[in-house]
Amino acid sequence: MSIKSEVEKWKYSNFLSNKKNNFDKSKILNILTKNDIDDAYKTISKWDNYSPTPLKNLKKLSKKLKLNQIFYKDESKRFHLKSFKALGGAYAVEKVTKGNKEIVISTATAGNHGRSVAWGAKKLGLKCKIFISEFVSEFRAEVMRSFGAEVIRVKGNYDNSLKECIKKSEQNNWQIVQDVAWQDYKLVPKLTMAGYSVMMKEIADQLNNQNISHVILQVGVGGMAAAMVAGIARYLNYVPVIILVEPESAACALESIKAEKLKKISIEKESIMGGMSCDEVSLVPWEILKNSVNHCVTVSDDYIAPTIKSLANSEFSDEKIIGGECSTPGIVSLIGLSNDSLIKEKINLNENSNVLLFGCEGDADEELYKKLLNS
Repeated sequence: MSIKSEVEKWKYSNFLSNKKNNFDKSKILNILTKNDIDDAYKTISKWDNYSPTPLKNLKKLSKKLKLNQIFYKDESKRFHLKSFKALGGAYAVEKVTKGNKEIVISTATAGNHGRSVAWGAKKLGLKCKIFISEFVSEFRAEVMRSFGAEVIRVKGNYDNSLKECIKKSEQNNWQIVQDVAWQDYKLVPKLTMAGYSVMMKEIADQLNNQNISHVILQVGVGGMAAAMVAGIARYLNYVPVIILVEPESAACALESIKAEKLKKISIEKESIMGGMSCDEVSLVPWEILKNSVNHCVTVSDDYIAPTIKSLANSEFSDEKIIGGECSTPGIVSLIGLSNDSLIKEKINLNENSNVLLFGCEGDADEELYKKLLNS
């Protein structure tokens, strides 16, 4: 049986509607402001080799799911870093250092954020220290070293690497450039999110006045999802149905929306979607997401490899697409939701729907990508 025919059996794991849904443009743009967003685009669009990443059409999949169009923002083409994160960390490095060559940059990462920070530091001739957990692949570590960063591996998970980063940075007076906010540390995560919002500016231009009915946003700590919501508030004159997607093993946004307050979860098993295997939504993104989101959905790791293969084999579109593990959950959730007739009707997914998905990375971890592609 081909993967194409199997998608009819795909299911999402959990679904939740947000009782507190109320998209308030002014409140959103009070958190991540129009000036923040505009300055990021003005700055990043002047970087060497900047060009908008493609907005591809998954024509074969939309036909199969009986939807009008499925747009896929292909971030595998973002600079040479193969991920949307290139927009955030490097931009934050530039803004916080303001030309001071004496500053030493530090960060903790599961991979793509650290790559962006290391690249940004190299562009500006700065020293860079990157903390990674024992679960981050050596391939990802090597890429960061290739930009001149010192990579420090920490026992335990991402949280451990972040704690060690904060501790060592305070001891040595290093400047932390983190995509996660905590009490009294909100400016840099906001700058990072402002960088990500460039994607929505590009999308608004690429749509050529076509309206999006639904957007599905991946959540790790929530930075990208919240940045896209702010981008919607800034660049679109209408509001699509906004759906968050997470691994079933790391549903911190869904659990927080359900509890109507920030909730830290316990991760029993790390997801293949490493960049999304997070136990808590960051403070700044939460302020944006808690009311603006319509629905939350979770998906199983079981569908990640088949989705990567289908993208690579042109089964969803007319061309081959290189999509990494964190590029897949939007597709998986859309297929699962479309296969549930009651939910499909509830969220108004139909033959008139134009759905926006984010292919947020390419083969950023080439070894894992090959393993999943050949599994």
